[in-house]
Amino acid sequence: MASSEQSVPGICDRYVDDYAAVDPVAATMLGVAGYDDRLTDYSPEGHAERAELGRRALAAVTAAEPAGSGERVAKAVFTERTGLELEIHDAGLDVAALNVIESPVQDLRMVFDLMPNETAQDWANIAARMRAVPEALAGVRASLLAAAGAGRVSALRQVGKVAEQCDTWAGLKDGPGFFRELVSGAKVDSLRGELDAGARAAEESFAEFAGFLRAELAPKAPAKDAVGEDVYRLWSRYFIGAELDLREAYEWGWQEFARIEADMREVAGRIRPGASVAEAAQVLDADPRYHVHGRPQFEAWMQELSDDALKSLRGKHFDIPDRLMALECRIAPPGGGVGAYYTGPSEDFRRPGRMWWSVPADREDFVTWRELTVVYHEGVPGHHLQIATAVNQAATLTKYQRLMAFVSAHGEGWALYAERLMRELGYLSDDGNLLGMLSDQLFRAARVVVDLGMHLELTIPAGTGFHEGERWTPELGLEFLLTRTITDEAHVRDEIDRYLGWPGQAPAYKLGERLWIAAREDARRRQGEAFDLRQFHTKALRMGGMGLDTLREQLAQLD
Repeated sequence: MASSEQSVPGICDRYVDDYAAVDPVAATMLGVAGYDDRLTDYSPEGHAERAELGRRALAAVTAAEPAGSGERVAKAVFTERTGLELEIHDAGLDVAALNVIESPVQDLRMVFDLMPNETAQDWANIAARMRAVPEALAGVRASLLAAAGAGRVSALRQVGKVAEQCDTWAGLKDGPGFFRELVSGAKVDSLRGELDAGARAAEESFAEFAGFLRAELAPKAPAKDAVGEDVYRLWSRYFIGAELDLREAYEWGWQEFARIEADMREVAGRIRPGASVAEAAQVLDADPRYHVHGRPQFEAWMQELSDDALKSLRGKHFDIPDRLMALECRIAPPGGGVGAYYTGPSEDFRRPGRMWWSVPADREDFVTWRELTVVYHEGVPGHHLQIATAVNQAATLTKYQRLMAFVSAHGEGWALYAERLMRELGYLSDDGNLLGMLSDQLFRAARVVVDLGMHLELTIPAGTGFHEGERWTPELGLEFLLTRTITDEAHVRDEIDRYLGWPGQAPAYKLGERLWIAAREDARRRQGEAFDLRQFHTKALRMGGMGLDTLREQLAQLD
């Protein structure tokens, strides 16, 4: 019999602890305490150290004999995820990572959002971490130059957009710099000098990094955005957790887009007889019932909607423990992409789950019919219920499964399924709010088509009513989203940049939702009258994150 340290849970738990030590930024984001005064080494050597840690743990887990079905699942999840991360490292993609939404540059800014700031020690950690920003960005720079030397550089679009983000955080645009704003309200006189010096150092380093991107990396960056099929397939496997039939997914995306378009036209006709979808949207935009003015008011609207969802779903449609009843809703600091995102609770739940909404700096008016379903997606029954439930399963899941096993198709697929579920449960009886949900669904279906189309330069099929027979380009992707969806233009433009810098992630939403729906209906057929939706959701969420292949196998066994 293997010792606890050599068992699958022992190896997985130890890996999380060891990983936190070599990636302090990830530690904070995962909610692992003890590393808030440090930053990650993003140099080539740092990437190599983390890869070697993963390689050793993968070998140990592979050799371990699981004891029981729970450990078999834990082993499958760890080997699939860690194996893909090593493939990405071996392909040089982690060292070259630079995009507008999810790369070391954004992590170095966003990690400060998740740090506690209540005590003098909290502020001392913030000061120490700000002082470490220049060295951390120097590591990113070294990696990007090493990758460039190997012929791997992000497209010029990503380089330029990230430079603009750095300008914002450095205070080189209209507003104050992020770090000086962060420390301005700190009531710790004894640390004022350290905090101000750290904020200056961090902002100056982001300004210098923007200069590096424009002067040194941009001349090496390719103008072409498409990554091609080989790179796309690897990223797709990472975000989906399955080997995807890319052409079948592309064809299905078009079918799903047409289905939702038809649903939206029907709803639009109820809002105003004979109205097109765009005309119905104009009617709703002009309706004062759906308007909130001011950022504090919008934040309060989000919080109230989130709190109401938690209370009304609890005990009726979902089992929600007390620890999960706290969900904070906040406006995100400026400089990132437009849209909402979720950050999970800390391991001990002292830091609650949070929904963040990033909005344009000049925006003060919000139209709630467009936004309501996003709160369900990011909060409850979406990401918060899913991710926080997994974090809360210390008795049944490994630390890795609870904190590090997020897979886009599993997580985003669930959150998109959650939006549709709220319609089924009667929360979207208002046609305005329903059109908003369908608009988001349509946009996610468009993501499947546009992301695959642009990166693989696929042909637009006949019968679609859009540049039939032409091959996708970023320009056509932008035109498609602007003319065939009713999504805000600023959001659309940000989304195109996101897809082009994060290949394979955008289709994960709809493809993941597709599996969740199929698995639920399969369970309903198997169990007949004994099927209980609340029980299905409870068991499924308590399994934690995993790739779609593993999820398909596990959901098929639920009884």
